[in-house]
Amino acid sequence: MSKRTTATGRTRTKTSPPELAQRTCGILLHLTSLPGPHGSGDLGPAASRFADFLARAGHRWWQMLPTGPIGPGNSPYSSISGFAGGAHLISLEHLAREGWLSESTGGPRRVRSDRVVYQPVLAFRRARLREAFERFRGRRANAHRLERFCHEHGAWLDDYTLFCALKRAHRGAAWTRWRPEFVHRRPEALRQARRELRDEIAFEQFVQYVFDCQWEALREHCHARGVGLIGDLPIFVSHDSCDVWANQSLYLLDTHGNPTVVSGVPPDYFSKTGQRWGHPLYRWPAHARTGYRWWVARFAHMLRRFDAVRIDHFLGFNRLWNVPAGAKTALRGRWTKTPGDAIFRAVRKALGPPAIIAEDLGLVVPDAVALRERWGFPGMRVLQFAFDGTEKARHDQPHRYVRHCVAYTGTHDNNTTVGWFRALPARGRRGADGLTPRRRVLAYVGGDGSTIHLDCIRAVYASVANTAIVPMQDVLGLGAEARMNYPSTTSGNWEWRMRGAALSDRYADLLRTLAETFERTGSRPVREGAGG
Repeated sequence: MSKRTTATGRTRTKTSPPELAQRTCGILLHLTSLPGPHGSGDLGPAASRFADFLARAGHRWWQMLPTGPIGPGNSPYSSISGFAGGAHLISLEHLAREGWLSESTGGPRRVRSDRVVYQPVLAFRRARLREAFERFRGRRANAHRLERFCHEHGAWLDDYTLFCALKRAHRGAAWTRWRPEFVHRRPEALRQARRELRDEIAFEQFVQYVFDCQWEALREHCHARGVGLIGDLPIFVSHDSCDVWANQSLYLLDTHGNPTVVSGVPPDYFSKTGQRWGHPLYRWPAHARTGYRWWVARFAHMLRRFDAVRIDHFLGFNRLWNVPAGAKTALRGRWTKTPGDAIFRAVRKALGPPAIIAEDLGLVVPDAVALRERWGFPGMRVLQFAFDGTEKARHDQPHRYVRHCVAYTGTHDNNTTVGWFRALPARGRRGADGLTPRRRVLAYVGGDGSTIHLDCIRAVYASVANTAIVPMQDVLGLGAEARMNYPSTTSGNWEWRMRGAALSDRYADLLRTLAETFERTGSRPVREGAGG
């Protein structure tokens, strides 16, 4: 156990979270999917109740999606910052308890309990945060704590708060469409902007301060119950982001700040034309000249918030698919090498061995596998990929797992297990084994399909994989209506919400039985021997 001082000035005792080398299990559930009174889940009481639920269930990990400000299509993977916390995740209930909001705040209109309707929810929450800010700044005792937070996080916070203020002053326009002196970051223009926009900057500082305080309180609550947090670090950042605007020399941009090439992947499981993600790509020699300082800072920030970090598109640290910026699809891209070893060498030198999960799904080449193994990062196995009848798919069957991996029934990019199983052909095309896809699944996990979600969870938990993670939708046995994301689409994603009744003793007891049956409570060391 250790002690640390938080932004509020309080000393907190930090308990030891679980480790990826232990035999454990956990749940994938994004914060926005939690129940709550203000249109979407957040860092409020429901988050603490979910941590309590995990503890009752004997599950040691809570995995989330990125927790920054959301971007186009409400995506958490296209944020305006790789460091900031999302204002939409701040608990208004906690602000009311602090006395910064009225208890009769109410809730936004036109919302649903089962989906996040983002536009009215975001507008409502931002208005309430403005109210809270006015009450906060009226109390002199708060000034010292905020000042201390701003000093501690100034390396990213100063640029971020100015970026937000300037973006609002330009009516939300992308930074490449701002006045030229701001696009090119002329020092005198930035100094003047900081003076003229000081109230807006102060508001953004307050938002990040509150997010940090609430985050630390939740993490402390989780640790006290033996629950660790797994975060998600996208390899890319959005072009219209503070990170790109403040560090233009680190990206492949033209003289106007626009990308010359963008991110994506070639044709794969999800798309016949590949996926054109559209993020700007990195100017690696410029990163090398700084000792990969931006990457070290980003990993340090993530590992301050989370106990382990999943790197989204880890394969990109071996090579990246460069798509011409003007291309409509990802078909015309080409591969370029990435200095993954140099990046992780700098991170380890600065931070020690990081707790990282490598999302190594997609077109895996030997060099990428070698990179992951050199650094000792566990990769991912996804049960849904295991049954198309090919030899490659057999790699994802639980009896072939290795101990040093993280096993999933599915991820946020997959259908739910029930939705996936229902969509499998029950007749028609058969594989070399003579089975249709649906029969192949049942032959492996058992049962008649009526409890397919539990049968698949059991197969993953029974595997030798150190860590097993299951989306909450699979625990509840929900169908395709509860899917979180459809890759390569821009609407209708990231909206699913869980109803409060899901956190019942019934589900907690079910999960605890599974965790105990397959020795995944983290109370026993991993046994050496076969399967490693």
